[in-house]
Amino acid sequence: MSKYILGIDLGTTNSCVAIIENGVAKVIENSEGARTTPSVVAYTDKEILVGASARRQAVTNPTNTIYASKRLIGRKFDEEAVQKDINHIPYKIIKADNGDAWVSAGDQKLAPPQISAEVLRKMKKTAEDYLGHEVTEAVITVPAYFNDSQRQATKDAGLIAGLDVLRIINEPTAAALCYGREKEKPEKILVFDLGGGTFDVSILDFGDGVFEVLSTSGDTYLGGDNFDQKILEHLLVEFETQHSISLKNDKQALQRMIEAAENAKIELSTLNETLISLPFVTATESGPKHFEYVLTRTKFESLTENLMKRCLEPLQQALKDANLKPSEIDEVILVGGATRMPKIQELIKNVLNKIPNQTITPDEAVALGAAIQGAVLSGARKDILLLDVTPLSLGVETLGGLMTKIIARNTTIPTTGKGKFSTAADNQTVVGINVLQGERQLAKDNKSLGEFRLEGIPSAPRGQPQIEVNFDIDVNGILLVTAIETETNIKQSIVIKDSSKLSEQELEKIIKEAAKFAEIDKENAKIAQIKSDGEFFMESMSKEMQELKQKSTNSESNESISEIEALLEKLKQIIFSDSPNLDEFLKLKENIEQKLQAIKTLN
Repeated sequence: MSKYILGIDLGTTNSCVAIIENGVAKVIENSEGARTTPSVVAYTDKEILVGASARRQAVTNPTNTIYASKRLIGRKFDEEAVQKDINHIPYKIIKADNGDAWVSAGDQKLAPPQISAEVLRKMKKTAEDYLGHEVTEAVITVPAYFNDSQRQATKDAGLIAGLDVLRIINEPTAAALCYGREKEKPEKILVFDLGGGTFDVSILDFGDGVFEVLSTSGDTYLGGDNFDQKILEHLLVEFETQHSISLKNDKQALQRMIEAAENAKIELSTLNETLISLPFVTATESGPKHFEYVLTRTKFESLTENLMKRCLEPLQQALKDANLKPSEIDEVILVGGATRMPKIQELIKNVLNKIPNQTITPDEAVALGAAIQGAVLSGARKDILLLDVTPLSLGVETLGGLMTKIIARNTTIPTTGKGKFSTAADNQTVVGINVLQGERQLAKDNKSLGEFRLEGIPSAPRGQPQIEVNFDIDVNGILLVTAIETETNIKQSIVIKDSSKLSEQELEKIIKEAAKFAEIDKENAKIAQIKSDGEFFMESMSKEMQELKQKSTNSESNESISEIEALLEKLKQIIFSDSPNLDEFLKLKENIEQKLQAIKTLN
C-alpha cells in the first residue's frame, strides 16, 4: 500500500483535501459529492454536524452553528478585528480565562482549534472513505501572513483531529506549487490569495524545480467575509428603512440576511444586478414582514471601495520587498473564491498591467499544492525544492520598551539569527526575555509570542554580562529561542509552541472528547447504514413476497410465508428503532433469506 500524505486547505469559508495518486495531484470529493466542504460546524443536542449538513440547518440553529472560526484562531478576544466580527455573527464569541477569543455553543466553551479540528476530521474521513484505509499524516496550509500563534493553533487543530501534521505551508506557496508543478521555464510568479477570511500576496521565483519565496505580505483579517459584511450592513439598513424594525438581535433573521449577502456577492461576479428576495423574514403584531431589494454591482463596489483599497497596500509591499517592478512579474495566479469579483481582477490589471492566469481552480489549487508538498516529504517527488519565508520580523523587547529585530521578515526558512544583549541595572541576576513578532518599533505594538527568564547571571555592573539570544525557525515557521550568559554558559530556552494558549491538559481533554465523538459518529454511521440497508431489503422483500403468494401451491409454503411476514415485522421494528442493533439485524435478515430460499425450493 502506498503511503499517502493528505494535502489539506483549511479554509475560512470552504476546505478541500487532495492526495497524490499515480503521480498526479487529485482533489477528493466528499460524501455529498462536492470537491470542497463548507468550513461550518454545528453543535446540536444529538450530534456535531460538519460541512453542508451544518450549513443547511444554520437558519434554525444560528447560535450553535459556527463558521469562519479560522478568523479567530490564535487571536485575543480584545483585538479590534475580533470585536468588529462580534457585531455581525449570530453565534457568541467569548473571552477565555487567558484572554483568547473562544466560542460559546450551548453549554460548551470551544477553542477555535477545537472547531477547526472538526473540519479537519471531515477532510480526513473524506480521504479515508476514498482510499479505504486510515490516513494519519498531512500537510496543512495557512495564510502566508499568519503569525506564530496562528500557525501553532492550526497544528493543535490537526493534533485534535488525529493528524500528524508534517508541515505547515503558506497558502500562496502551495498554489504556486500547483501552478508550476509541470513548468520548465523559469518565472517570477505573484500569487494573489483572497479567501473567505484572509488575504495574502506572495512573490516566488521558480526555476529548475526550485520554488523560492521572495516576499510575502497580507492582511489576516481581510477576505470575502468582509465584503459579505458590507452587503449585510446595507441590507439591514434597507430592511429597517422599509419596516422600521431592526434585525440585529433577531438571530434567525440575521442568519438569513447573512446567507443572502453572501449569495448576492457571488451572483454579482457574473451579473450586473441581483434580486434579494426573503419572504417572512420576521413578524410583528401587524403580520409577517418580507424583504425584496435589488443590489447592483455598481452599488456593491461602492459599498466595498475601502476594502478594495486595503488590497492595494500588501500588493505594493510585496513588490517592494521583492525589489521587483510590476513589469518583472511573469504570471499572476488568483487563489480564493473572492478573486472572482470583477473589481479585484480589474485592480490587479491596473497595478500589474497583466491579465491573471486562470488555468488553475482558485478553490482547489491550495489543497493540490499541499498534496504535492506531501509527495516531496514522502520522497515520491524529488524534483521540487520549496524555500519559504517568515512573514513577519522576530525580535525581543529591549530597554525603553523597544523591539530589537533578530530575524527580518521575508527571510528564507529554516533560518537562525542571534543578538547580543546585557543587563540594564547593576548586579542584575535575572533577565526577562519577551519574544516579539511584528514590524512596529515599540514592543507594545507588536505581538508577544512568549516570555521566559534567564536566571543566575553573575552580579556585575550594568552592561558587563554578555547575553546571547539565538532564534531558530524550522521549516514550519515555528520558533525556538535560546538565551545564554556567555561567561557561565547558563542557558534557558523556549519553544514557541503554546501560542494557541491551549495547555497540555486542555489539549488532552479536547482530544479525548474528540475520540468520544468519533465513536458516536461511527455509531451514527452504523445506524444510518442499517436503516438504509434495511429499507432497501424490506422493499425488495415486499416484491418477493407478492410473487411468492401468487405462485404458492401448498400449505407448507403458505405457512412459511406467514413466518417470513412475522419476521419482517420484527425486522421493521429493529430498523425504525432509535438504536437499531446490527447483530440482531444481520441475524434476522439471514434467517429471512434462508426461509425464503427454502420456499423457493419447495415451489
